[in-house]
Parts: sequence; C-alpha cells; structure tokens
Amino acid sequence: MQLLVNIDVADLASAQAFYTAAFGLTAGRRFGDSGVELLGAQAPIYLLQKPQGSTGTAQSARDYARHWTPIHCDVVVDDLDAALTQALAAGAVQEGDVRTANWGRIVHLADPFGHGWCLLQFLGRGYDEITT
Repeated sequence: MQLLVNIDVADLASAQAFYTAAFGLTAGRRFGDSGVELLGAQAPIYLLQKPQGSTGTAQSARDYARHWTPIHCDVVVDDLDAALTQALAAGAVQEGDVRTANWGRIVHLADPFGHGWCLLQFLGRGYDEITT
C-alpha cells in the first residue's frame, strides 16, 4: 500500500510557504493553480486549493477555522523544542503544553488552515516503552 496525504487549504501559496517553513518540506510537482506536491516526508503531501465554503461532503462545507477531526498527522522529530520553534515561526499555533510520557514528548499544533498536527520526539525505545 502507498499512502498519500491530501490537505485542503484555502490559499495554496500561503499553505506552501507554511509547510515548507514549518516542516522543512520541498515543493515537487505542481498541478496548475490548484495543487502542489510536497516532498520530504515518508509519504508525499498534496496541498489542494479548495475555497472556503465549498462543499467538502454532502453534509458540510469547508471551514478553515480550527476544527476537530478524528484523523491527524504526527511529525516525528529529533529535537521537539527546535521543531516547535520552527513551526511557530512559520505560523503554527501551539495548543497546550509540551507533555512528556515514558515513550517520548508531544505537543499539539494547529496549522493556519485549522488542521491539527502533533510534533513527537521519541525517547528511549519510543512506543516500545509502552508495548504490552
């Protein structure tokens, strides 16, 4: 299986600027004025320009205010403090304190388009520290 990550955004240029600055991704292919492929993660990330209020599903229109979704992406980093500083400088919003668990450290963020992200720094054996 190949995984592709698609992220709807209201403004493609500002989204590309955010994701390249926040996470160190680089632009790959462009799809006219409505999409760009970002490379540098284990899966390609596709930013797709979709206007605010356009139909996302039959039940709801797109809203780029901060929203909850049952799916989010985690970005695994070597240095959480440095990665957090970089993401905040790019325009991410920190949601809560950095927390430490026996598997590592985590902080919740929101991007400028309302999508939730987590930065993770594994410690010790990472998730193997809590495997049962």
